[in-house]
Amino acid sequence: MTDDRPAWARRIAAERQARYWSQRDAVRALRAHAPTELPAEDSMIRQWKRWESGQAPNDFYQPIIAAVFGTVTHALFPAPSRRDGEKEILAASGMETLEIVSRLNRSDVDGATLDALRITTDRLCSEYPFMPSGQLIIEGRQWLRRVVELHTKSLTLAQHREVLALSGWLALLVGCVEYDMGDRHAAESTRRAALSLATEAGHSEVAGWAHEMRAWFALTTGDYRGVISAAQAGAETAPNHSVAVQLAGQEAKAWARLGDRRQVEVALDKGRRLLEGMPHPENLDNHFVVDPAKFDFYSMDCYRLVGEDRLARTLAEEVLRAGTDFDGTERSPMRNAEARVTLGVAAAREGDLDQALIHGERALQGDRQSVPSLIMTSRELAAVMRQRYSTEPTAQDYLNHLQDLGREKPGFLPS
Repeated sequence: MTDDRPAWARRIAAERQARYWSQRDAVRALRAHAPTELPAEDSMIRQWKRWESGQAPNDFYQPIIAAVFGTVTHALFPAPSRRDGEKEILAASGMETLEIVSRLNRSDVDGATLDALRITTDRLCSEYPFMPSGQLIIEGRQWLRRVVELHTKSLTLAQHREVLALSGWLALLVGCVEYDMGDRHAAESTRRAALSLATEAGHSEVAGWAHEMRAWFALTTGDYRGVISAAQAGAETAPNHSVAVQLAGQEAKAWARLGDRRQVEVALDKGRRLLEGMPHPENLDNHFVVDPAKFDFYSMDCYRLVGEDRLARTLAEEVLRAGTDFDGTERSPMRNAEARVTLGVAAAREGDLDQALIHGERALQGDRQSVPSLIMTSRELAAVMRQRYSTEPTAQDYLNHLQDLGREKPGFLPS
């Protein structure tokens, strides 16, 4: 039989069961998170049953249910998203790429040209999750050069700051792709350039993301104290932007790898509260926007590391569901890869080597990869394989595959 309930209804049932809660337990947790008194327990249990069967909770209950499960409202109850592209550039600015480039060659720059550049930058940042790295880095560098060359034109002070900010966003994007491709030195240089541009422009959000990149680099190379330092510096720089949420997520991941469960919960709750209080993003595809579903991705990583396999598996399944279109097309292939590693770790710990290998190998097969992040998470599955299945030939094949991937990107070889 097919389960035709909405995804959010299936999820709250799965989240409850992952915690070994009865519906009565869930209602008691709901009451603990509610800002006001709720109806009697038996009435709330009937209400909970209706929710799990697919009757949508109202706006009052949605954020409380999200808080019960340690997530944010729009991760459980998503709002519609939009996708940008060449059609939007043309619709918003009236210009195609060729005309934008020709306008950039003029001695002065008008507002329409800057509007078109903003939309182009947003489009490129929105293609980060799925455009092949080689193609994206070429386009990103081309547009970065074009924007940087605008500094030689006649610009007002406001236009000068806008061009600096656009250069900063494009430098962040290029640096991320460089790091995905394993070029650590180029990525760090580009990150520093983005931070310098942000400082000159007085743009705290770009600066915050430059600190977030430093936290990410430190995380994937095992410098967990460096992650915490970078996360705290970034949060001080951009406390009111969504990057502060991602910085809290990176900090939580670092504490998880340091084995401090209490600090993991503190960091996750800090990020959750920040995100819950922010307006819903207009463009969920932009890499430098923290969409609500990404918070589940942070939590999944942390719960896997602290050994909460049921919770980690539930969140991994949610990450895969949110990151895959109805026709099977993957919207978030890099997140999906790490979710599959999580499912592999959970299966391996439970003694199911076959499922662990299926998930582990599937994670390594995507065309769009962040190699440092993928190796970092796969290293955890490799550790379980070595510990429990060292004599199994199929497990050794997976370890060899992972080792080969590490050799292809010097500096990211798993231990």
